[in-house]
Amino acid sequence: MNARRLLLDFVAREWLLMASAAGLAMTSLYLQRLPAYGRQELTPIFLLLALFIAVRGIESSGALFRLGRILERGRYLPFKLVVITFLLSMVVTIDVSLVTMIPLVLSLRTRLRDPLVILVALTAHAGAALTPFGTPQNLFVFSFYGIAPGEFVRVIAPFSLGMLALFLIAALFLDRLRDGPAGESPASPAVDTRIAVVYGGLLLLVVLCVLRILPAWVALAAVLHGLLRDRYSLRIDYGLLATFILFIGLADNVRGIVAQDLEHTGHVFVLSALLSQFISNVPTTLLLTKFTGEWEALLWGVNVGGFGSLMGALANLITYRLYLNHANGDDVRAFTIRFVLFGYAAFFAGAALYLAIGPVA
Repeated sequence: MNARRLLLDFVAREWLLMASAAGLAMTSLYLQRLPAYGRQELTPIFLLLALFIAVRGIESSGALFRLGRILERGRYLPFKLVVITFLLSMVVTIDVSLVTMIPLVLSLRTRLRDPLVILVALTAHAGAALTPFGTPQNLFVFSFYGIAPGEFVRVIAPFSLGMLALFLIAALFLDRLRDGPAGESPASPAVDTRIAVVYGGLLLLVVLCVLRILPAWVALAAVLHGLLRDRYSLRIDYGLLATFILFIGLADNVRGIVAQDLEHTGHVFVLSALLSQFISNVPTTLLLTKFTGEWEALLWGVNVGGFGSLMGALANLITYRLYLNHANGDDVRAFTIRFVLFGYAAFFAGAALYLAIGPVA
């Protein structure tokens, strides 16, 4: 009975991992080849591993808990979270902002924790869209088409700032719904300044690696510190990392299947936004750049396509799994439904912005 219960719990938690593995196996059999994993595919996974370790170390220092208590003081907590997330994702990329902000939100004592997690996740998409290095798809479009930085920001700013305005309105609405913390305030643990400084420094190193200011191998410092000095920081979500590896291979296979029959289309925005829902926005970007020179519509499409399904962007999987690691089993189904519903609300809002003020051909 216990074994059956453990199996059901595993399936409930790791359904995305198993679905990715099954999809990878089926598409590999169809193509009669295995996906290729090179340095370009594995480096982001390694950097994500280092990020998880650094953030876990900061969590263990008590710094995130203390910051959460500071943010809870006074009004406008949702508003403050939206502003911080938007600015952070602009500077340090969407993955870093989510790995930093989601654990912080999950430490808050509020009955609106789930809506705040979703709001922060959606805001990270909007903020990261504004800069050429904010998301992988932005970086690829920026480099592939040789776009000037100012021109890039000019084209995507209406989407990014328009979605920010919507999320700020939603934040003010959530603030009106707040009715105090959920339960009694637990005793605030003392912050271990030494640990916070060490892992803060390691997080900075990893961020510089993500931004390609430092070579990726420098992030090995976070991994080695965990292995040699602090094994607790290694208690991270390895299932998520495995899901990423399988999902990247699955996306490569799907790209190979789609590329056999795809013809050029003038509806680049619609195609890229919808295709992102099934194979993620990064593989969609890599695929469609071969068939179109309409980079403005493609840029909008893959950024709008990051909203919606869990498959829309790898950042969605980060948010989902970070929540899963902090949630009770009864909360997961309701959160998943809300996450997808609000994600599609943002998806259609982004599409409406494109039709209203985007670079429509």
